[in-house]
Amino acid sequence: MAPNTPLLDQVSLPADLRKLDESQLRQLADEVRAETISAVSHTGGHLGAGLGVVELTVALHYVFDTPRDKIIWDVGHQAYPHKIITGRRDRIRTLRQGQGLSGFTKRSESEYDPFGAAHAATSISAGLGFAVARDKRGDDSNVIAVIGDGSMSAGMAYEAMNNAAETTKRFIVILNDNDMSIAPPVGGMSSYLGRLASSKTYRQIRKTAKSIAEALPAPIHDVAKKAEEYARTMVTGGTFFEELGFHYLGPFDGHDMDLLVRIMKNAKDFTDRPVLIHVVTKKGKGYEPAENAADKYHGVTKFNVVTGEQAKGGSAAPSYTKVFAQALVREAEKDEKIVAITAAMPSGTGLDIFGSKFPERTYDVGIAEQHAVTFAAGLAADGMKPFAAIYSTFLQRGYDQVVHDVAIQKLPVRFAMDRAGLVGADGSTHAGSFDVGYMGALPGMVLMAAADGNELSRMVATAAQIDDRPSAFRYPRGDADGALGADAHLPLEIGKGRILREGTSVALLNFGTRMLEANKAADKLNAMGLSTTLADARFAKPLDEDLIRRLVREHEVLITIEEGAMGGFGAFVLHFMSADGLLDRGVKVRTLTLPDIFQDQDKPELQYAAAGLDADAIANAALLALGRGVNEARA
Repeated sequence: MAPNTPLLDQVSLPADLRKLDESQLRQLADEVRAETISAVSHTGGHLGAGLGVVELTVALHYVFDTPRDKIIWDVGHQAYPHKIITGRRDRIRTLRQGQGLSGFTKRSESEYDPFGAAHAATSISAGLGFAVARDKRGDDSNVIAVIGDGSMSAGMAYEAMNNAAETTKRFIVILNDNDMSIAPPVGGMSSYLGRLASSKTYRQIRKTAKSIAEALPAPIHDVAKKAEEYARTMVTGGTFFEELGFHYLGPFDGHDMDLLVRIMKNAKDFTDRPVLIHVVTKKGKGYEPAENAADKYHGVTKFNVVTGEQAKGGSAAPSYTKVFAQALVREAEKDEKIVAITAAMPSGTGLDIFGSKFPERTYDVGIAEQHAVTFAAGLAADGMKPFAAIYSTFLQRGYDQVVHDVAIQKLPVRFAMDRAGLVGADGSTHAGSFDVGYMGALPGMVLMAAADGNELSRMVATAAQIDDRPSAFRYPRGDADGALGADAHLPLEIGKGRILREGTSVALLNFGTRMLEANKAADKLNAMGLSTTLADARFAKPLDEDLIRRLVREHEVLITIEEGAMGGFGAFVLHFMSADGLLDRGVKVRTLTLPDIFQDQDKPELQYAAAGLDADAIANAALLALGRGVNEARA
């Protein structure tokens, strides 16, 4: 075959890849990298992480018998090259689109995705589960967990590693370290040591030396054992992993295809205890704009492949994230006790803006939400005013700490829950669907949701003033509705909502940023002769009980609206109405929530329409409650 003949067209599945000569893998990797760049330029998504693991991906599928052997990718945002060579190349330009491929690994999508992941630090625990299941069956398949150095900041990874050596003898963990580089001299020595340490000859010498040492008196044996371990790992830095019961190999150049294949083949022979292979890669590898970008093109919109220029959004409005960040800076300028905490998402949460102004009051704790929450609790217990800015979906990982370390002790930690509601292309794994229910269940919690940018700014001011209990406020991804008003800096009265327009027949009680759609629904209903009140609850806890009593007293129908799962704001309203006897007054109550499913990725407006939370659906809910036709609002 001519050296320039495209290889990727011949590789539909890993079985095809394994038919190639090892000398062809370099060319295949280059083609996979080019295909990844081309695909993401059309769809947007995570780019840098995938480019960094192209060689590793090819080597893994070449050496291991997938899907019989299991490869488990941590987070999964680096798995685009994996998808290309596992039968999904023909759909790769549907990444993160409605009805298209997920931006992460997903069990329902392919047998080559044995475990779905979009949150960090799950791969070693899951991989250990696969390894034990394999051991119970008595077969000889391999299990490989690939985890990034960023995910290794999460305690769960170490919990799994601590358990692994006691649980199985055959398990491979690959540490993908993309936060450093290997200078040529170190790289050459690293490759030599790696080949030596993973070879059968070296392992046999170690085994023989070990048997000799075991025959020595105990004190001498212990000294010899420690000397051998430290001599072998002091150069490579693997002593810690060895202490956890792993063979440590590396660090290796993660872009050296020949070396990777050799190491992987040798790793298959380890049968006495788990092995950790440390590879060093470069995020954004092979695409100059990504290599030169500060974030290595971690997440991108559609872009021009030649220039690297990303498509710009059409809106001039600030994002909710930016509104939050600017409001927090404003409050911090007035109060030196205010500090901000993020769990590895400074730019995603807007705390990069706060950090540029107050670097000494900004703390990025890494992918460690549990620690972030308890760290904030400690700060609050000693008089500081911590704001913990954590995506709603990631705060789930620290919920025990919210309950045990914050709520029970009534500590004034302020939780800024970004990405509340549906999140578009990131899909179900990143949707902030459950925080209203799980935070609202906690005694003493103050729980708010912003209807627009101005309300969010006021909620930051409100949280800054709450010193006797925990508080939380939620806001979505995307551009903020409305401009900031003259009252944007003023705190709200705790537990008090507002009425935005008065009516007599239908009451719409909204919680969160469905307010614009609720207002459109009110317009539709008014046009049909149904006088409609529109109210903004502002608080799910404590509820504005007087507002609810008034809405029940003055209207035939009460519709609650929220961007959260069942068991949230609407449930709180119903519970209060039941306890207060309001359900006996004959008012027709309907609660509009997200559906009881995990919604896949799509454009946000389509997701909310499918969820029944757009203007037409809200108006239809009122019509149905009144016994009118389902399609009357659309007409």
